[in-house]
Amino acid sequence: MTEANSKDFPIAILGAGFAGIGSAVQLLNAGIESFTIFERASEVGGTWRDNTYPGCACDVPSHVYSFSFEQNPNWSRRFAPAQEIQEYLLAVVDKHKLRERMRLNTEIVETRFDEESGTWALSTNAGETFTARVVIAGPGGFVNPAYPDIEGLDSFSGEMFHTARWNHAVDLGGKRVAVIGTGASAIQVVPSIAPEVASLSVFQRTAAWVMPKQDKVYTERWKRTATRFPSALHTSRLLKYWASELRGPFVFLDSERLSKMAEHIGLQHLRQQVSDRGLREKLTPDFEFGCKRVLISSDYLSTFEQENVELVTDPIRRITHGGIETKDGALHEADVIVLATGFLLGLTSPPFRMFGLGGRSIEEAWSDGVSAYKGMTVSGFPNWFTIMGPNTGPGHTSVLVLAEAQMTHAVQAIKKIMREDIKYMDVRQDVQDRYNEWLQARMKHMVWSSGCNSWYLSEDGKNHTLYPGFAAEYVLRSRNLRPRDYEITRF
Repeated sequence: MTEANSKDFPIAILGAGFAGIGSAVQLLNAGIESFTIFERASEVGGTWRDNTYPGCACDVPSHVYSFSFEQNPNWSRRFAPAQEIQEYLLAVVDKHKLRERMRLNTEIVETRFDEESGTWALSTNAGETFTARVVIAGPGGFVNPAYPDIEGLDSFSGEMFHTARWNHAVDLGGKRVAVIGTGASAIQVVPSIAPEVASLSVFQRTAAWVMPKQDKVYTERWKRTATRFPSALHTSRLLKYWASELRGPFVFLDSERLSKMAEHIGLQHLRQQVSDRGLREKLTPDFEFGCKRVLISSDYLSTFEQENVELVTDPIRRITHGGIETKDGALHEADVIVLATGFLLGLTSPPFRMFGLGGRSIEEAWSDGVSAYKGMTVSGFPNWFTIMGPNTGPGHTSVLVLAEAQMTHAVQAIKKIMREDIKYMDVRQDVQDRYNEWLQARMKHMVWSSGCNSWYLSEDGKNHTLYPGFAAEYVLRSRNLRPRDYEITRF
């Protein structure tokens, strides 16, 4: 490709989280500079920009939860805190001078494909329109808070906020605090704020499987070694990645034998953390290991033995002026309510209006269920590549392992389009259908289909969130572009 046609080939990257930043770096590494990153917020970072609650950290080891092409020898500990991850992303942006290619505070509200020109028209909330030959979308999953449907949610007279929109102006010291939810955010918040509050009531709908968090602080000596010898850091990353892959079958397979082995460790951890038998019963899950997200913490369970902490398992009836009323008639008074109720994943539709070939909307394309080819491309929506689309989430390892394979696939497609002056590439419908039939057939053997109700499942009862297998398998299947899977239209 010549420099001239490279500059005349506009690429839009939607979102400035890990997916968008990583895609931008990979394009630069491929010698492609004609891209613009659109971000609706005023800063980059996505999940790690918005989640600043006490105790917020990643539950995947830092050496794996970072780009393989941008390794960081200076992580402070095995499981990095949120602020450190955000600083890492900011450093990557600065290193590659990505800010000059960004449009912050720019929200895309509609996208339309023009078949004649082979371009996407991107409309913003400010009424502007941008044109792109190719779009790489990285909308992210853990950004938009999900608020619970509870009667009286607006009637509370105290402070109320979501973990993903933490109000740091509120001093919790000496306050009566209620936390609704016991998922991945709550298990970090609860032990972090328990020492400072007067009382802490945690409202649990379903007990989760909690495994010990094998965290540790990295010494200055290790950081120096990793800086001087990058191969040491690379080896650490590989070891942690393969360790997670080996644990994978315990997390995703619907195997009674494997589940019982994992459950034994979880129950042993619970016994070590909680001495009260009645409390242990309330904290014991009633579903198969891995059916819902497995949580890791070495201080969450033991927090409930503190005198000022209460576990509430009676269902919530409503929120009142002064607190939370449960169905047993009890009123749990509170000064502050924290909503640890997860996120709106948005897998069944994009965060904006989207129209492909013939003006067909993505809602029409997905009228029979969410479907994408390897989670990246949808038939009828050419030259569009989604990073971490349907069925590309791992249940056991770093999401970035799969995301990097998708970035590689997208970059290969872009290079082919530019090199051969292709108008557009559209994944074949039969190829997409066969892939998803295979995927859903395999899903029947996964633990997520064993009967529990989790955020992995959509309204149709199918899992459109996770990939049913090893990350290594997905990478081998998806990393390399197969032109025969696409209908290629030329000028």
